Amino acid sequence: MNKEENIKDLLKQMVGQMKHKGKLHQSKIRTSWEQLMGATIASYTSSISLRKHTVYISITSAPLRNELNYSKDKIKDLLNNELGENLIEKVVIR
Repeated sequence: MNKEENIKDLLKQMVGQMKHKGKLHQSKIRTSWEQLMGATIASYTSSISLRKHTVYISITSAPLRNELNYSKDKIKDLLNNELGENLIEKVVIR
């Protein structure tokens, strides 16, 4: 293991012990949303929040909201992969 990996692991441990970890995950989800889902979906997304292992996504287009409801498991997997852990258990599209 090199020094960079040691520092990375140490920072992960510190963040894991902080009570603000949820806010960091929420921020990571918001900043990576457009990259993960594309510009079109991001443009119809009005808000994203993370509470108790559930991601709440507000979509302004009814047809898109309906379509995304069929892709909840894929969205959950994409977000968990982006976070590097299986934190998200449920996705709610509103």
